[in-house]
Amino acid sequence: MSASFDEPNLVGSAGLVPAVALAGRVGVVELADGLLTVPGAKGCAGAKLMSVLAGMVAGADSIDDLDVLRHGAMGKLFGGVRAPSTLGSFLRSFRFGHVRQLDAVASRALCRLAERVPGLLPAGEVVWLDVDDTIKPVYGRSKQGAQHGYTRVRGLNAQIATASGPEVAPVIAAARLRRGAAASAHGAIRLVRDALATLRRAGVAGRVLVRADSAYYQQALVAAIVKAGCRFRSVPA
Repeated sequence: MSASFDEPNLVGSAGLVPAVALAGRVGVVELADGLLTVPGAKGCAGAKLMSVLAGMVAGADSIDDLDVLRHGAMGKLFGGVRAPSTLGSFLRSFRFGHVRQLDAVASRALCRLAERVPGLLPAGEVVWLDVDDTIKPVYGRSKQGAQHGYTRVRGLNAQIATASGPEVAPVIAAARLRRGAAASAHGAIRLVRDALATLRRAGVAGRVLVRADSAYYQQALVAAIVKAGCRFRSVPA
């Protein structure tokens, strides 16, 4: 069984309007068009990326679900929406270099967003950078990268670095998607470096305290944090 929103005069996800408008002011499409070199997406990488992002904001959790952007009166609000099959081909064309380009888009978008939203990032002397990973369950044995990790759940491993302060809510500064069986601290040095570079580019000048659980307490990571002029603190898992 399936259901679709087919009323031609109504919009099922009106909350997308301010979200997409903010993305437009930040210049997400412009950044993607300038930085992404995904095959077959020259000149339209921004539109395809925004279609994926808007679909996710509207609740899509699969490529087919991205068709939510074409239901009802969505076409009267948004232009340039791509079909799920087109977006699937776009996503499957990504290689590691393209992922790094996408990281650059996300970093610059956050910096621009911080300029428009006062208080989004910590501006005081205390800056916390929290690093952790989580397993997201997936289904289907053909899912690329899905493995049984420390939670014994078949899934993908997401590693995230969030920035916050005493009176500032956490904001994702950098993120990675890894194989499900990846060790917690795998790739953490690059993640922390990217997050710190983004924060400094966004004008965050406070002393950074990197916090992570004991799985991240490794000499190479701690040395990299100290070399970057930050402090490290191990916290209970």
